[in-house]
Amino acid sequence: MVKSKFLKTGIFTAAVTIGLAGCASEPEEGATAEGNLNSGTDSNVNQDGEAGDNLIIGVQSDISLIDPHSASDIPSGQVNSSIYETLVKYDTDMELEPLLAEEWEAVEDNVWEFKLREDVTFHDGSEFTADVVKMNIERILDEDVASPRAILVNVIEEVNVVDDHTVQFVTEVPFAPLPAHLAHYSIGMISPEAIEADYEVMEDGDRPGSYISEHPAGTGAFTFVSWDSGDKIVLEKNEDYWGENAKVDTVTLKVVPEDLTRIGELETGTVHIVDPVSPSDMSHLENTEGIGVYERNAANISYLGFNMEKEPFDDPKVRRAVSMALNREAMVDGILEGSGETAAGPVNNTNFGYSENIEPVQQDYEAAKQLLAEAGYEDGFETEIWTNDSRERQDIAELAQADLAQIGVEASIQVVEWGAYLDAVDSGEPPMHILGLSLGTGDADYPMHMLFHSDNVGLGNASFMKDEEFDEMLYEARIEQDEDIRLAMYEEITEYLLETAPAAFLYHPQHIMGVSDNVEGFWADPSGLYQLKEISLNN
Repeated sequence: MVKSKFLKTGIFTAAVTIGLAGCASEPEEGATAEGNLNSGTDSNVNQDGEAGDNLIIGVQSDISLIDPHSASDIPSGQVNSSIYETLVKYDTDMELEPLLAEEWEAVEDNVWEFKLREDVTFHDGSEFTADVVKMNIERILDEDVASPRAILVNVIEEVNVVDDHTVQFVTEVPFAPLPAHLAHYSIGMISPEAIEADYEVMEDGDRPGSYISEHPAGTGAFTFVSWDSGDKIVLEKNEDYWGENAKVDTVTLKVVPEDLTRIGELETGTVHIVDPVSPSDMSHLENTEGIGVYERNAANISYLGFNMEKEPFDDPKVRRAVSMALNREAMVDGILEGSGETAAGPVNNTNFGYSENIEPVQQDYEAAKQLLAEAGYEDGFETEIWTNDSRERQDIAELAQADLAQIGVEASIQVVEWGAYLDAVDSGEPPMHILGLSLGTGDADYPMHMLFHSDNVGLGNASFMKDEEFDEMLYEARIEQDEDIRLAMYEEITEYLLETAPAAFLYHPQHIMGVSDNVEGFWADPSGLYQLKEISLNN
């Protein structure tokens, strides 16, 4: 068995390497071992019924859309990142490297120029060009599409095509993190033919992404085969991929909501990888022959969000009281079994903007009761905590429920299926909700905007925070070019968030996955996205 860990420390800076070129580097570590799956699995039969390597991953939740611009959940991101590719990407150490762009540089203070690969075609045969990049960015920014990821690129004022394989982005202000934002998996490039067809069905009243989700066409190492909602998603190797081909013939992401069922299927050989693994199941897997545990530090935040438009959470004293009642250390020690760290704000040390000067909110029942009394709730109140069908989040809800009872707040728990849960949260139905966010750009600008900026209400800002002073603070931090000053600004912004408390920041978890010893070359990036092209099976 192999236990692979990535525990990089230190602050990730917003500075980027200019003029990078070459192929993606191999990961330094991976979950690699030997062994055999039980003969009952179909892992050696490809889509044509012939012998082949067919990777099966047991996942907790189904996807929502096979459209990187419209989806806003990690399960969809897992699939989208294998079908669609970005201009640049992160390696395992959160360093930028080329992908569809071979090199890039800031040619002016507010102009970034990207040189594109010339040998890339989409799955439907369309050519990848600078015009296609322009079309994709403009689609993300199109208000009719209402992309929840527009916040990543809304600093772009113009996209100029210099030639077939050179594109320039003109930003409204000098913006050093732009390459990091373009590395986010949601800025994947979609075929121009698919985009045009999607606009056509939008004119007939269909929602954005309807056509693209049914006919996904990216440039990635895997192509779409089928999606049986609630059951499985099947991808197959792109034989015409511009780079080195994937090592497995097909990948099936099998939806297995129950934690123990996923573990059982890994043990019996029905699946090769399971994600996620509850920290409480780690020791069991580590002591199971033929199975390893993959664990790495996560660019992620788990939080309890408040709907600031619903009473009593329209009062900051109530929100701070709830935040102060929570025992974050108990969550990390009891639920995560130590495989994470308490959060002082939205970002951890994988992101620029993190500061050790910010202290996590400490549990203090008496102070929390005093705040409730000042807000007019001396006798407490009744409310609800909403969560999806994740064992970890349900455990968080139960711990929070017990803590809140100590200050007179009676909170019932509502558990909702993943897709319906996302819809409910975006529409503002829950008074309190438990969610997480991938910190996938390496810079605090993205999570701060995504979760709390006024422009993103209902598109990630599920707290419905509308605060002009906060928005202005984010803008000033975005345009500041001095990194030391910018870091100090994010300290101030984090303190402001702790004071206004649109959410209670809980912890930064580890990514934990179970991996069969058959699997070689497996690794996940800090957002938890599998690097499927690197995987091979030792049957």
